[in-house]
Amino acid sequence: MRRIYKSRSQLAAMRAPGLLTGRALEAVRAAIRPGVTTLELDAIAEDVVRSGGGIPNFQLEPGYHHTICANVNEVVVHGIPDARPIEAGDLVTIDCGAMVDGWNGDAAFSVVVPGGSGELVGVRERLSQATHAGLWAGIAALASARMLGEVGAAVEDAVEAAGDYAISDDWIGHGIGRSMHEEPPVFNYRTRVLGPAVKPGLCVAIEPIVVAGDQATRILDDGWSVATVDGSQACQWEHSVAVHADGIWVLTALDGGAAGLAPFGIEPRPIRDR
Repeated sequence: MRRIYKSRSQLAAMRAPGLLTGRALEAVRAAIRPGVTTLELDAIAEDVVRSGGGIPNFQLEPGYHHTICANVNEVVVHGIPDARPIEAGDLVTIDCGAMVDGWNGDAAFSVVVPGGSGELVGVRERLSQATHAGLWAGIAALASARMLGEVGAAVEDAVEAAGDYAISDDWIGHGIGRSMHEEPPVFNYRTRVLGPAVKPGLCVAIEPIVVAGDQATRILDDGWSVATVDGSQACQWEHSVAVHADGIWVLTALDGGAAGLAPFGIEPRPIRDR
């Protein structure tokens, strides 16, 4: 497992793709409204990434030609951007990544499109809140964890405390660095395997994926999009996080994770160049 740990200079090199990923997601978030299409959101993200000197790393996946995955309502992961207008009250998850100088960033957020009403909108909002809580509980746990498995336990506890939800066991987090998906796996629930030690050099993408019903899924006709079989709503939040000698730093958060970690009494520490 020694190869999963990166040097300080390597972690410092991951700041640029992390920030670029974060900026692309913020630009997309600002553009989400009723009537916009996910293809239009994809173009916004690609422009930010390329204008910032990066490469959309999702496009490096064989057969995938977009900068984002856009998962709407019952779509769990890998939603292909299309020309269908987003509607008020939709639950939209945007997953995005950028590569800069051979290093990768990967993050996702979810939002309920303003203007909706009714019981289903409330279901979607509470699901997003529960998933968001799981993400930050996991990141906070990483700050003091001895073993990586403690992150999954924290995610599970936070999601379960928020309501009767199912955490996907098909889709989990991962290491990140020269490749977007590296060892080690980052589970979003308790496992018997505690995983590697949490120590300086560890860099992982924590990404709870939670559904409001049964987690059974099917692949849609486009060959990529994965949706719940029973039509249950699905949600994902994700950040790439580095552990270094001075603490942790959320690479894909524009504030390094300060706002998300404040409720836990944790202050993220920037990665020094030397």
